[in-house]
Amino acid sequence: MADRIALQAAAPWIELRTTEADWQQADPKLLGELLTQMNLIRAFEETVLELAGEGLVHGPAHSSIGQEGGAAGSIVGLRPGDQVNGSHRGHHQFLAKALAYIAPGIDPKADFPDGTEPLMYQSMAEILGLEPGFGHGRGGSMHLRWGDCGAIGTNAIVGGGVPLAAGAAMAHKLAGTGDVAITYFGDGAVNIGAVLETMNLAAAWNLPLLFFIENNGYAVATTVAEATRDPRLSGRGPGFGIPSWRVDGMDPLAVHLATQEALAVMRSGQGPAVIEAEVYRYFHQNGPLPGSAFGYRTKEEEASWWARDPIDRTGRALVKMGALAQSDLESLRERCKALMGDVAARLVEPDGNRRRVRPALWPDVGFVDAGIRGDLSELAGKRKQEASTFTGATTDRKFVDAIADVLHRRFETDETLLIMGEDIHRLKGGTNGATRGLAAAFPGRVFGTPISEGAFAGLAGGLAMDGRYRPIIEFMYPDFMWVAADQVFNQIGKARHMFGADVDVPLVLRTKIAMGTGYGSQHSLDPAGMFATSPGWRIIAPSSPFDYVGLMNAALACNDPVLVIEHVDLYQTMGAIPSDDLDYIIPLGQARVVRPGNDLTILTYSAMVHRSQEAVEQLGVDAEIIDLRTLDRASLDWDTIGDSIRKTNNVLIVEQGSVGTSYGSFLADEIQRRYMDWLDQPIQRVTGKEASPTISKILERAAYAGTPEVMDGLAVAMAARGTPLSPALLAQGAS
Repeated sequence: MADRIALQAAAPWIELRTTEADWQQADPKLLGELLTQMNLIRAFEETVLELAGEGLVHGPAHSSIGQEGGAAGSIVGLRPGDQVNGSHRGHHQFLAKALAYIAPGIDPKADFPDGTEPLMYQSMAEILGLEPGFGHGRGGSMHLRWGDCGAIGTNAIVGGGVPLAAGAAMAHKLAGTGDVAITYFGDGAVNIGAVLETMNLAAAWNLPLLFFIENNGYAVATTVAEATRDPRLSGRGPGFGIPSWRVDGMDPLAVHLATQEALAVMRSGQGPAVIEAEVYRYFHQNGPLPGSAFGYRTKEEEASWWARDPIDRTGRALVKMGALAQSDLESLRERCKALMGDVAARLVEPDGNRRRVRPALWPDVGFVDAGIRGDLSELAGKRKQEASTFTGATTDRKFVDAIADVLHRRFETDETLLIMGEDIHRLKGGTNGATRGLAAAFPGRVFGTPISEGAFAGLAGGLAMDGRYRPIIEFMYPDFMWVAADQVFNQIGKARHMFGADVDVPLVLRTKIAMGTGYGSQHSLDPAGMFATSPGWRIIAPSSPFDYVGLMNAALACNDPVLVIEHVDLYQTMGAIPSDDLDYIIPLGQARVVRPGNDLTILTYSAMVHRSQEAVEQLGVDAEIIDLRTLDRASLDWDTIGDSIRKTNNVLIVEQGSVGTSYGSFLADEIQRRYMDWLDQPIQRVTGKEASPTISKILERAAYAGTPEVMDGLAVAMAARGTPLSPALLAQGAS
């Protein structure tokens, strides 16, 4: 018979319960602060539901009534430098962190500190979508951020904020501050891949991150028992080697004590921790009705949780120890309600027998697109250089070597740069050699990651938003962006705009187009088209080593997220770069005329610049080839494009990848809107087929565009112009 050896998790898993003695021995000042915070949060949330019931909250109103004990218990006692983020149901954590910042030690019997009413006003204005809000009304109920106080953003995507918090925790670790990050999420998020990926990454890298699970028993109307086999959700932690606590979230003191133990672990450099607090939302997922009104909970169940209310429990303890009288509890409650009544009166006004939002408080509609990206003022004063005008000494370098050269140079001059990705610290510079030498030269700044694009992309996003570091991430193949799509598009791309344009996101994402390598449908995407239609990202696609250096330097100085598209066909090609100068930039938004011409404008990028040159030379067409270089909507060089179109009256867009995800569809639409009167024919396009390239060498080649397909496109464009190419010339080129 086989031996059976009982195994134990590598980390402790503890259930912490307070005793009556714990309450009797608790500091009355601590309990008073907890009580005051919870009362203010409760009054705030009641006002939210009141306004929502009148139809004045546009969108959801996810109340945290009943869950205040988890927020206050875990946040009271944090340092000012500690940071928190949360989920769509995050008003209570946001307010608790903000109150701890403006009014530490707030006293239940004293007048509220001066900053209390402005905080409540600005928070409620945001929830109502109004200009005085923290995000000028853009974030609303689900996206609350006040970076100064350490509230780094609540999040509408279940589990979406967890990787971002890991970035904040990593910033604290790298800076050596001893500060921590806490990420709050519900029972529904513990089954999300990004959350579990982040637990693994935080444990592997010993990040000071507290995963705080608010287990309120329901994901909308689905119970925890329906969603997972073991409803003790803190059990996820030991599986990753993370010490974990399980507490009664209706007991603020128990939450506080567990948090203090978890903080001791994190501040001592032992890595992350998990706390699961069993709480209860008294109302439905959204709005002012209880869950029983929708049939998935009973009134008896709700009453049993109301009987355990954290505010009542804390108030009784303070009265019992003689720190407060019953009249003090009643006075505190009434003062909180009065404060929120005054706040509401400043935001809404009578309108017949109803109320309405005060019209003067709505944001200016002209603000709708402001702040999608920055204004690039950070690049002002940077020295610009083009290959065509460079007169110094040059050295011929392989494209991939130029990547390594410029990364090495920037790491020498900017200590805030970090780079992370799969295998980038091994294999002599990753799978292509682009990060060669970095790990040895800059220890502690080059991070080989687990296979978890969602986690490390989001971590880098949080690190960028923290502001102390500039992360570079590498996706080994661009198709992997779909694995990390929430972090790439919903989080990193939208953050600046969503939070009212008050946060920079200086992040660079490197990836490569790998068509022709035989890696098949899931490794061969050209990502330009997808990113160009997703607001917030800037996109560069260099076609030469000289341009790569200048564009990468601009990307690494930019305060927006930048996608850098490389191409495997270019890696081994040679090109000149300055021998002793890797510090110039090529400005974002500046195309390059590769070849002047009069009969046709070819717009292209990356490796297809060279394919277009080959086709034009073989057919002898007088075409003007423009290397777009920067591809996002905000960075297209319309001056260069427009000058060429007005000269040729003819456009051919050339790209390699699949027609369905192509960049050219967006570009063609924009051109016809701007230059319809200058076009003598419809815009022509060269793309791959509808299908992604597959494994078969023959089918793969048939799926993407190369020089022959560009030649075919040239023939169509010239024939439609009325100057067809001779069959003999076409035949000669095809051969």
